[in-house]
Amino acid sequence: MFNIFEALYRKILITIVPKSKSSDVYIEICSRTAVLKQFKESFETTTLNKKMIDYINSYIKESPYFYITLLDVSQTQGAVPTCDKVRLSYYNDMSTSEYKCFNKKWTFYTSKTDLYKIEKEYEEIGIDFVFSPFSVLTNFFKDKIDTNMALYVLIQGESLSLAVFENSELLFAEHLPLSLLNDIYNNEELSHSEEILDLESDEGIDLEDIDMSEELDELNDLEDLDDFADIEDLDSLEDIDDFAEDQDIEEVFYEAEDEIAENESDDNFNDDYQRYSLIQTSLGKYYNNKKYNSKFIENIYIADSVGISQELKRYLEEEMFLNVYIRTIDLSAEVTEITKMELNICNTAT
Repeated sequence: MFNIFEALYRKILITIVPKSKSSDVYIEICSRTAVLKQFKESFETTTLNKKMIDYINSYIKESPYFYITLLDVSQTQGAVPTCDKVRLSYYNDMSTSEYKCFNKKWTFYTSKTDLYKIEKEYEEIGIDFVFSPFSVLTNFFKDKIDTNMALYVLIQGESLSLAVFENSELLFAEHLPLSLLNDIYNNEELSHSEEILDLESDEGIDLEDIDMSEELDELNDLEDLDDFADIEDLDSLEDIDDFAEDQDIEEVFYEAEDEIAENESDDNFNDDYQRYSLIQTSLGKYYNNKKYNSKFIENIYIADSVGISQELKRYLEEEMFLNVYIRTIDLSAEVTEITKMELNICNTAT
């Protein structure tokens, strides 16, 4: 009777993908074996709001068989190359994490605190599945991971998830927020400042004993040149002599300011350089940390959900000598595919 009753209703699959400044809601309506309709809407919010709730409710009221899935975008998550509970702590402290073994080969994890926040935030609609980006990455590149040794990277707006696989065996993985570079830079600045303080303390330097009068006089002479600080193309004050006598200095300033503004507005270029830097740093950890069974990597497969520039490909090829292969990924649709695999429904798209 249950099977007959279930057959009378369509299945509603709702997938929510939070992004840097918005959220995508993707919906599939299907029978047990076929996708019947697809819908996608973007909302200018990173959290659940009334507009999103009303949109979701307008679909789930059509059937008692609906499932809501969320892509985990927590910063504190990752994957380790073992399912042995004894060895998990060798790679990461799991005391504050929820984790799950994948195909009895490796484990992905996320913060218990973040999962609790998700549960409270989406309490009004309820969440049935929370999927790791590493599950998405593995499923998306299944045809390559099963037979190739390579680095695989899923690129999202504010983060990237990368993993090294050899014939479906995970060797190394990291989830890296783009903000991590700022944290690294700030820590290096703090460390540098502490080193200076230690040096002053060790050598007994008294800053009050230093005569700064001559230096101050020189700085006063340069007060009129403060405006040059923002002109990146002037490597030294000697470059001023390169201006032609009949050239309008004000015009040069405006041109330089326009160029700087153009570079600053090219967020995609800046983000891609950050992504390159994170990949480079992560691979350094993979090669140098004895915890990992590091093997030389020649190929990198990228799942691109944001529309990366060619500069990232060029950096990886010219600076790291990698063979780069890029596929565009629709995160919402791909997460929904994993939901269908879990439920064993809607397996044949129309």
